[in-house]
Amino acid sequence: MMENVSRVSVFRLAGLNFRSEYRYILFSLTLLCYPLIVMFNMTVIYVIVMNKHLYEPMYIFLCNLCINALYGTVGFYPKFLHDLLSDHHVISYLGCLVQAFVIYSSSLCEFSTLTVMAVDRYLAICRPLEYHSIMTNNTVIKCMVFSWFSPLLCMLVLVVLSSTLTLCGTNIDKLYCDNWSVVKLSCYPTTVNNVFGYIVIIVYFIHSLFIMCSYIKLVGASIKSKEEKNRFMQTCMPHLLSLLNVTVALLFDVMFTRYGTRTFSQDLQNFLALEFLVIPPILNPLIYGLKLSKIRNQLMRFYHNNVISTVRELH
Repeated sequence: MMENVSRVSVFRLAGLNFRSEYRYILFSLTLLCYPLIVMFNMTVIYVIVMNKHLYEPMYIFLCNLCINALYGTVGFYPKFLHDLLSDHHVISYLGCLVQAFVIYSSSLCEFSTLTVMAVDRYLAICRPLEYHSIMTNNTVIKCMVFSWFSPLLCMLVLVVLSSTLTLCGTNIDKLYCDNWSVVKLSCYPTTVNNVFGYIVIIVYFIHSLFIMCSYIKLVGASIKSKEEKNRFMQTCMPHLLSLLNVTVALLFDVMFTRYGTRTFSQDLQNFLALEFLVIPPILNPLIYGLKLSKIRNQLMRFYHNNVISTVRELH
């Protein structure tokens, strides 16, 4: 039956349509995963904020990456945990739009942050004599504003466009809301939504190309000396791994949402939809925390001091 947008108060999340015993197992894994994400990212943020000698552009951008991970996951995990224990997998109309905005603005923010990190590494390795004159505090602030403003603006426009549509259904075939799933429920052609969606995809695909081009130059500059090669491996490889992971995961999610067929099993769809919400928030702080010596040393000192304090209290 045709439903006008004014009558659509809730959406049904059809991706959670599996047996209850599987849901309890997944709930247990998610209940373990989410606190780890919070702990890992909060630890890196704390270490950077509490150590003034880490107030360098690279570490500030890393801190921003971790803050963004906390922002994005809070839009998914609490609701997902609730749904795993519920028999009614629904989300309000407004809640759906907010969830889509938070999850995907966070993903775009990760691309923007990785882009400014690529610029920072390029300047540090390829133009070291000019680095401090270019990467000033003012430049860092502008980079931070760019990494948040453009994703939030893009997703705000997409969500506002979706909110004006007249809908003819309430079924979303995913574990969470995304903007295109709402657009597909429209009763009428969605040319404007489609065109602007492609513009956003192209803009952030250009981000990825820009990062890859900068890394081609970085590799060329790094092979000239052993010292630069070691510097590249320590500071740039974590960045490159983060980029590849989020690009592949998000590209599949976007392309499958738009062009996917029902020949894929629901379990495979769920796994691929969850990948960019699980792997990057855990992997990024681990990779950077273990690979960057300054952060690794501070983490070791932090945990060592905590252990000593605990032992003293026990005695």
